[in-house]
Amino acid sequence: MREIEESGGGDVGTERSDEQANALLPQVDDDLPWGNACRRTPAYLEVQRATCYGRLGLGHEAVSLWDQILTSVPDTARRDRGVYLARHATAAANAGEPEQAWEIARPAVQIAAETRSARIRGELRTLQRAMRPWQDAPVGQDLLETLAGVTEGN
Repeated sequence: MREIEESGGGDVGTERSDEQANALLPQVDDDLPWGNACRRTPAYLEVQRATCYGRLGLGHEAVSLWDQILTSVPDTARRDRGVYLARHATAAANAGEPEQAWEIARPAVQIAAETRSARIRGELRTLQRAMRPWQDAPVGQDLLETLAGVTEGN
């Protein structure tokens, strides 16, 4: 993580590995079950990279990647879209942008309520923790109130 932070967000070795993995991805046997949690899509590696950046606390880098990724996620992949939106919102919160996080989270909350997806609810609980610094601000209160319907008791 120190290497990534010191280099301004992208470690040369990591970027090279990602490029190599991306070149190999078409060779993966399509008959293997990838499942919803790691569905092979054209943006598969970018999703993994954005997720890693977000979990490393590199909010700005993650937000930028999620902005790109979400333009290519089809509407038919609702649960994946909900997970990605929740991760995107968490990255925005970690980047110090609570209002942006709230705006991004709204459709994720709606998808979670409609699909009852445990994956999305888990990501929204992560967002809830990331928004703690703003829990007493209006944006934090609005988010907590909205999330209560999909995260409580689950």
